[in-house]
Amino acid sequence: MVSFNLFSLFFFDTELPEDEHVPGEEPQMSQISGLLVEKPQSVTAIKGKNVTFVAKVDSSQLLRKPNMKWLKGKWMDLGSKAGKHLQFKETYDRNTKIYTYEMTIVKVVDGDAGGYRCEVTSKDKCDSCTFDISVEAAEETQQTNILEAFKRSLTIFLDSMCLRERKQKEEPEINVDVWEILKNAKPCDYEKIAFEYGITDLRGMLKRLKKMKKVEPKKSDAFLKKLDPAYSVEKGKKIQLSVELADPNAQVKWLRNGQEIKPSAKYIFESVGGIRKLTINKCTLADDAAYECVVGEEKSFTEVFVQEPPVTITKMLDDVHVVVGEKVEFEVEVSDEGANVKWMKDGVELSRDGKYRFKKDGTKHWLIINEATTEDIGTYYVYTSGGESKGELDVEEKELEVLQSIADLTLKAAEQAVFKCEVSDEKVTGKWFKDGVEVIPSDRIKMTHIGRTHKLVIDDVKPEDAGDYTFVPDGYALSLSAKLNFLEIKIDYVPRQEPPKIHLDTTGSFVNKNTIIVVAGNKLRFDVDITGDPPPTVCWKKGDTELSEAEGRVRVETRKNLSCFVIEGAERADEGLYHITVTNPAGEDKADVMVKIVDVPDPPENVKCTGVGEDSASIQWDPPTFDGGVPVKGYLMERKKKGSSRWTKLNFDIYESTTYEAKKMIEGVLYEMRVFAVNGIGMSQPSASSKPFMPIAPTSEPTRLTVEDVTDGTCALKWLPPERIGAGGIDGYIIEYCVEGATEWVQANETPVEKNSYRVRGLPVGEKMLFRVTAVNIAGRSPPAVMAQAVTIREIVERPKIRLPRELRTKYIKRVGEKVNLVIPFQGKPRPVVTWLKDGAPLDTKLVNIRTSDVDTILFIRQAAREHSGQYTLSVQIENMEDKVNLEIQIVDKPGPPIAVTVTDVWGFNAALEWKPPKDNGNCEITGYTIQKADLKTKEWFTVLEHNRRPSCTVSDLVMGNEYTFRVFSENICGMSDDAGISKNTAAIAKTGLQQKQQPYKEKDMCSSPKFITPLMDRSVIAGYSAAISCAVRGYPKPKIIWMKNKMIIGEDPKYLMQNNQGVLTLNIRKPSLFDGGKYTCKAINDLGEDEVECKLVVRVVTEKEEAKK
Repeated sequence: MVSFNLFSLFFFDTELPEDEHVPGEEPQMSQISGLLVEKPQSVTAIKGKNVTFVAKVDSSQLLRKPNMKWLKGKWMDLGSKAGKHLQFKETYDRNTKIYTYEMTIVKVVDGDAGGYRCEVTSKDKCDSCTFDISVEAAEETQQTNILEAFKRSLTIFLDSMCLRERKQKEEPEINVDVWEILKNAKPCDYEKIAFEYGITDLRGMLKRLKKMKKVEPKKSDAFLKKLDPAYSVEKGKKIQLSVELADPNAQVKWLRNGQEIKPSAKYIFESVGGIRKLTINKCTLADDAAYECVVGEEKSFTEVFVQEPPVTITKMLDDVHVVVGEKVEFEVEVSDEGANVKWMKDGVELSRDGKYRFKKDGTKHWLIINEATTEDIGTYYVYTSGGESKGELDVEEKELEVLQSIADLTLKAAEQAVFKCEVSDEKVTGKWFKDGVEVIPSDRIKMTHIGRTHKLVIDDVKPEDAGDYTFVPDGYALSLSAKLNFLEIKIDYVPRQEPPKIHLDTTGSFVNKNTIIVVAGNKLRFDVDITGDPPPTVCWKKGDTELSEAEGRVRVETRKNLSCFVIEGAERADEGLYHITVTNPAGEDKADVMVKIVDVPDPPENVKCTGVGEDSASIQWDPPTFDGGVPVKGYLMERKKKGSSRWTKLNFDIYESTTYEAKKMIEGVLYEMRVFAVNGIGMSQPSASSKPFMPIAPTSEPTRLTVEDVTDGTCALKWLPPERIGAGGIDGYIIEYCVEGATEWVQANETPVEKNSYRVRGLPVGEKMLFRVTAVNIAGRSPPAVMAQAVTIREIVERPKIRLPRELRTKYIKRVGEKVNLVIPFQGKPRPVVTWLKDGAPLDTKLVNIRTSDVDTILFIRQAAREHSGQYTLSVQIENMEDKVNLEIQIVDKPGPPIAVTVTDVWGFNAALEWKPPKDNGNCEITGYTIQKADLKTKEWFTVLEHNRRPSCTVSDLVMGNEYTFRVFSENICGMSDDAGISKNTAAIAKTGLQQKQQPYKEKDMCSSPKFITPLMDRSVIAGYSAAISCAVRGYPKPKIIWMKNKMIIGEDPKYLMQNNQGVLTLNIRKPSLFDGGKYTCKAINDLGEDEVECKLVVRVVTEKEEAKK
């Protein structure tokens, strides 16, 4: 038994401050743009009642229709939940351009409570709004006393607790503080705790819990920034969780559902300063879990929700037509292999039971009905998270068709009676009855069933066999009857002759006195009784051809007093007039019999589609050339989608006309049709399939038809495409006009135009004209978009104005040979007159190309030359109004060489040069000069000065004894001149009388006493491993080296190897032992002195522990 403070469950439902929100829920989003002009408001709904929310969107500034989503919580899209409980509605007002969206919750339940959000998006604009739904139980009576309300709620709660006690064993009473449990619990465990402790208003408790947590805020010592309460990510995408730590060197652990996460290709850990990040790549549904970041004893919790992308239907359902008892399979194909689908019939979800089976293979799903009944007729729907499809099921009752009925028999004693019938279904069984009593088989009576044929054979007919025989098929309200007549013959001997006589029985297959009708393919056996004494001779003929009694398909069988005419498998060629002649000595008798062969008709011909609509098509065909000998009663039609092998019947009752309108078709899908002809015999083979056709509807009218420009006799129109185009697309537009007040519209364009603009020409000046535009596609013309007001056809005068580009407002400079292409726009109505001048004179069009349109003029020079330089004047004039601009074009080239280059003075190692500017400056300012020198001996040129501004310079650092010549290049914005100005005279640098005083050479004394520049270092070596000690010494003359151990000179001991390489001294000790340890000294001696260094060598033995460590 659980007990806790019950008052906390009923008296805490207080609203949070506006800046707070419930844990586990998102705060309300701020507006991004003002698309929503009316937003849904939070409500308190009564359980069992309907509630509707309305949102209105202003689309006056939008180019496309906005997209509206209704969401519950953080990410649940309610669009996929549409049905009887959730209903959505959308309307559009063309006058105000306001879209109205409505969401209706039918019969509100407790589960509908919570936070909701509506989001509207359109290209780069979006807006959203949040609202809440609270659910209250319906109040039967007015609560006037709060204590009574509490008692009633307490009674309900205690009853529920007692009910739980009955289901469980008695347990000792436990005092539980639910608030402490909720405080310490994770957000993902709230619902589990509410179910366990019987909490009915979890939302209210969470609000109360949030306020309680606010009272005692706890500051984290380890985290500066914790994880967000929840994260949302689409399936297949990656997500990043991030925290910021107070200690940048702290170690963190990441947990998923309590299990530690290890770094891998899927889970990537990052550490930048105090920030720790966890990246989850390619999220799956398995990653939808609770995550923790642990630092020491502190934790930060969050939840990750993985959203699945909407599953779309790639192959729609086909309509199915079956007969009762047959198997039904609806097949659909979706975009995702792991997707779940929901099957519904007439709004009711189907479940897996004995009647319905569901099958799945990859992206394909099947709904299977093993044995169809008429109760299964209806519309079947399949739903995914991103689409739906429907298919019709038609179930037809089984009809048993009688192909051959049994015939009456008249037999004599000892003859054989054969009753035979044929039905359409070879699986049908049945029973034979005589006078209402079932016939029992015996040695004389036999019953057979082979394929579709049922036989009753009675051998050695007796008088008691006469009666009414009936065949009743099992399972069908049908019976076939015939009569067996026994003919008793009395023989009286009369010794006289009797003329022959033919006795035709006209009660059987005869339709009149002498005509027999036979169904093609059936057997005809026509028995003719003949009398006469002596027995007459019988002769059958068809035309002039006598029929023989030999074996064959058409033959004659003759018995005593009986002639049988037999046709096995009647054909059309067997139709005709047959003659029977009987003769004997007493006379002759003749009779004619007309045999008519009837068959099913030929298939109808020329099946074609004569017109289409949005979901319909008109079909026409020609009657069959041969009706089978029986008038055609009507036709049956079937259709199928192109590429499919399943045909769907369109009518079950015979349709008499040769034109038919097929409906309930899908726009934009190719269909084929075929037709069957039906007469009294049966149904023909199907006709050839019609050519594929597609139901297509005309588009809606074009939108926003406006006038762009009006001139004398023309009017330019522009418009936007229709809002509804459909599968047929748009082939173009037809523009029509008429005078205001008239009714006759004139088409302006002969062929449809594809652009959304057109200029109508040839209009009467001064008249008021109306215009309309119609969209055209394969289905025909759309309704027209008509201009609301008439347009007066009159030129609008606009003052001429030249829009000179910014780069042409200053001097325009180009090099010789370059292309000049200047585009200068202007405006003015009517079209202004454009005039070009150069330096005040008319422009020579042979040198410059001018092209002028309605809105701009182009000056084009293919290869610029110097003569193209000058001032150009552009004039734009309309009547007495004019606008002018001046352009200055300068064509520049490289300059010529400087002139009169002269060496004016030479002193020391310097020479002074002067020159005059070039005669040709290249049509622009000289920016500088480049000076080069050359020795007359080598004649190689070297640059000494660049970009010299003045026409003079001084060249320094010339070599004494050499004679120099100089050249100068001029420079401008195009570069240096191709030729240089060469100095007329040279500059010779004379040698002077200088003499070098040689200093006497003094040899340096290199002698020095020995001195160690690198000492020996103490070492510790391992016994058995060779070792070496080294040092470095300098001194001149080369010193003598002496090595000592423990002050004893090391002689020629082979254990030691002494080396001296350029003053680097090395003593190698081969495999030292413990006795080789000690103090080693190296001593260097020459005539000027001596020096020594020493070190300590320790030899140690490796122990077993040290070996084990290695």
